[in-house]
Amino acid sequence: MNFWKIVIVGFMSGLAGAFAFFSYQTEKENRQKKDNVLVSDYKPSEIYRPNIIQPSSVVNAIETVDFSLAASKATPSVVYINSLSQSNVSYSPWDLLFGGGGSQTQVSSGSGVIFSSDGYIVTNNHVIENAEKIQVLYNKKSYEAELIGTDPSTDLAVLKIKESNLPAITIGSSRSLQVGEWVVAVGNPFSLSSTVTVGIVSAKGRKINIVDDRFPLESFIQTDAAINPGNSGGALVNKSGELVGINTAILSRTGSYTGYAFAVPVDIVRKSVDDLIKYGTPQKALFGGNVIEYDYLNAKKYGLNADVKEFRGVLVGKVDRKGAADNAGLQEGDIITKINNQEIDSESAFEEELSYRYPGDKITVTYQRNNKSNTASLTLLNKNGDVSLIKRKIYSNDVLGANLEAVDYGVKVFKIQNGLFKQMGLPENYTIIQINRKQVKNPEDVIEFFTSYKGRVYLYGLNGNKQQTQLSFYLQ
Repeated sequence: MNFWKIVIVGFMSGLAGAFAFFSYQTEKENRQKKDNVLVSDYKPSEIYRPNIIQPSSVVNAIETVDFSLAASKATPSVVYINSLSQSNVSYSPWDLLFGGGGSQTQVSSGSGVIFSSDGYIVTNNHVIENAEKIQVLYNKKSYEAELIGTDPSTDLAVLKIKESNLPAITIGSSRSLQVGEWVVAVGNPFSLSSTVTVGIVSAKGRKINIVDDRFPLESFIQTDAAINPGNSGGALVNKSGELVGINTAILSRTGSYTGYAFAVPVDIVRKSVDDLIKYGTPQKALFGGNVIEYDYLNAKKYGLNADVKEFRGVLVGKVDRKGAADNAGLQEGDIITKINNQEIDSESAFEEELSYRYPGDKITVTYQRNNKSNTASLTLLNKNGDVSLIKRKIYSNDVLGANLEAVDYGVKVFKIQNGLFKQMGLPENYTIIQINRKQVKNPEDVIEFFTSYKGRVYLYGLNGNKQQTQLSFYLQ
């Protein structure tokens, strides 16, 4: 009996297993059929409609990234500049045997932009400031350039070559330049002439504290166009090939391009170039003090209300006695919001707005004091404290065999030829600050001293690299 029970239970279990397997296979086949439908004949419940771009729109999009026009217009106006100088080399025993030592000629290169068809060229001051001789290479020719003048406050310089009918670059506007706009850099990086790179305007009004001058002016255009050593003094142009800036600096830990490049805005360049050509020196219209950024920390420092929604304007940080600001009644801690009708919201914007002015120009300043809005009329002054234009004065003396001019720190000596200074070994572009521990400021005093004094002479000054140097001579 037990045997038949076992047989019956086993048979029923087999039937149940067979039914389960059959059901599984049937469901599997149905799933496969369904999957086949998903692959081949699937019809979505909602039809996908892509954005159709018309052929004309495609052409316009391609045109927006074609910079061949800008490159073809700007490249002929960019020149190659060689700056030549002598460096003193110490003697070694081998030099005495084989005639080495003495001095070596150093050559550094950069770029320049043809500003006018009659031979005026703009470049960076740092490209040529140590030069004893400047060469301009253009159209497979070499020209010896005359230095017309320099503007260290903007790191600009103007050269002149004897040539006519040159392809002067088309001047654009930097004030109308927009952040995000395409720009093209043209120059000679790493001695690779006529190199073109492309980027966008990353920012405007940048202040990066690289200009070494008594009255520095920094309101740079920042771009991510690749700019490297040798690009300095080259052109930054817009898509139309119009000059919008002079390439000047990079921020880099390696000394090469890392995405941060800076150019002097062309509107600042235009005035500086005009001043150097007309007067030989820049005409600086001074505020008579300085301004600083208006922010939370500076507001607290000057005892102002720091609980404001927006910090708009710049703070007057210092007022020079009898300067333009002092004469107009401005005080430390005043918040300047406008110059004439131009809103001012940063230190660089303030400096740039003043850079377009001349000594004697009158401006209206809108400012806040004690939560009240006021206006003041300022008459801008020059560095001597008056409204006259300053002209460059160069003194030449045959006995000394050099040119001399007064600068901020003393008397600069340049174009040293045959004469006393060459016999003394005075380096080119040496600025005399003290003679026998007495400060000098006038070229006439230097000429009078060296044409009449006999005996030991101690000079203290700056060489062309702005390094402090002391020299000693004996005059017979």
